[in-house]
Amino acid sequence: MYEKTAEHFSLKQKKLPEGHLLVNLGPSHPSTHGILQNVIQLDGERVVDAESVIGYVHRSFEKLGERYTYNQFLVCTDRMNYVSTPLNNIGWILAVEKMLQIEVPDKVTYVRMIVSELSRVMDHIICNGILGVDLGAFSGMLHLFHHRENIYQVLEKLTGARLTTTFCRVGGLEKDIYPEFEKDVKTIIKGLRPAIEEFQSLLVNNRIFMDRTEGVGGISAEDAISYGYSGPNLRAAGVPWDIRKDDPYMFYDKVDFDIPVGEDGSVLHRTLVRMEEMRQSLRIVEQLINGLPTGAHHADIPHIYLPDKSKVYKNMEELIYHFKLIMHGIKVPKGEYYMATEAANGELGFYIVSEGEKSPWRVHVRRPCFWFYQSFPELVKGSLLADTVATMSSMNVIAGELDC
Repeated sequence: MYEKTAEHFSLKQKKLPEGHLLVNLGPSHPSTHGILQNVIQLDGERVVDAESVIGYVHRSFEKLGERYTYNQFLVCTDRMNYVSTPLNNIGWILAVEKMLQIEVPDKVTYVRMIVSELSRVMDHIICNGILGVDLGAFSGMLHLFHHRENIYQVLEKLTGARLTTTFCRVGGLEKDIYPEFEKDVKTIIKGLRPAIEEFQSLLVNNRIFMDRTEGVGGISAEDAISYGYSGPNLRAAGVPWDIRKDDPYMFYDKVDFDIPVGEDGSVLHRTLVRMEEMRQSLRIVEQLINGLPTGAHHADIPHIYLPDKSKVYKNMEELIYHFKLIMHGIKVPKGEYYMATEAANGELGFYIVSEGEKSPWRVHVRRPCFWFYQSFPELVKGSLLADTVATMSSMNVIAGELDC
């Protein structure tokens, strides 16, 4: 594949008009935030043409899904959008629970939603903070990083890991919340609210930032829908589509929050939408943490959720369920299923075909990055080279999610 890619661009180089230049933006350029590659054709500083190369990070997660059990595949979802890992975990677990038609205790859903919204805030902090760095403003990112670290510490206490959280299990949570969870979450909310306003004053209201982002890399609502946009990038173009409101799952239909929308889909409006979404996420978290119910951290379904290990050593029934789940996995009814959740970048969907075995027959991931990244060449044509950096940064393309 790489040889063909090199040959393709080598041929393109030979056919360039006089004075034009091909610039390889990536796969290790700092502004591409990882191994993303774009080849830009320049006439001076102006972008004449662009081509995105997708496939460097491909890790065959969908094929792995055909060999792993439903709980084992959870570790693959950790590695998709690694900036907000729990959102991927929860999306997969909800898809499997939908296949099994099981319900989990209210406490489980509350905790999943709290972690989801905190993860969304973490993701947006990175996107908007890195955008500032790419445009020469480093302070804003540092300002919010302290609060992002506070969220990471809660995740670490809750799951035992910071990045690869493997959060949840089919039928509940891997373990119960720790005693100070409620207090820690309230402390995060208290600190983040003023920090978001300070970040807005420091970066987004800055005249230089406005000049570098206003009207840059924009897309119309019609074109965004045509490309398959979802999430903040779609809402920035003026389309108020959010799965949490339009096709509610968990308890999103029982909490109050607003869906912010932009106007022209430009870098500035993508940034503003993410700023407001952070405020709305904190609003959701506050409602949930104040009404956090007590109770079990998993459903009482022994053929789905592993029994307590201390009982496995003493009781024959638990020993049998433990053996069956470890050796034979969870078996779901035959059929085709699709479950979509609103991840930080948009609609994250899992399409699963089951033949009734312990592993899916087929898994396909509808990852939000893949759809809007296709439009990148169109967005930057005619703009300046410096604007391509701002445009890519504001789209929040995560390589692990793009190529899963």
